[in-house]
Amino acid sequence: MDQQIVKVNEGSGAAPQGPQVVFTPPIDIFETDEGLVLLADLPGVSPDSVELQVQDNKLVLYGKVIPHTPGNARLIHEEFPVGDFLRSFILSDEVDYERISAKLNNGLLEVVLPKIPKAQPRRIPIQGD
Repeated sequence: MDQQIVKVNEGSGAAPQGPQVVFTPPIDIFETDEGLVLLADLPGVSPDSVELQVQDNKLVLYGKVIPHTPGNARLIHEEFPVGDFLRSFILSDEVDYERISAKLNNGLLEVVLPKIPKAQPRRIPIQGD
C-alpha cells in the first residue's frame, strides 16, 4: 500500500495530534455488463474495521488495519502497513446507488456498483376523441 501523511481533523475539544500516516490500499476496478466491480486488497482488515459510504456521487472507503504481532514478539520485517487507510472515487450517474453491495473475504473487499437499468422502448397507445 502507498502511504501519505495527511492532517486529520479531530473531534470537538480533542487536542491536535499532528500529521497522521494514512495508507492507500491497492484497488482494481473492472466493468461487466451489469456494472462496475471494485476489488480492494485489505490484508488484516475485518468487516468491523472498515466503512464504505456513498454521498454526493462519491464512494469513500476508510478504516483501520490493526497490528497482529503477538505481545511477546518483536517485529523484524513489515510489508502490510498498520494504521488508517482511505480511498475515494467519484461515481458516474450511471451507478444505481441503492443497489451497491460489498463483501469482505480473506482480506479482499469486493464492491459491486450496478448500473441503473436503461429504460426500454415501449409503445404508447394514442386515444382518440
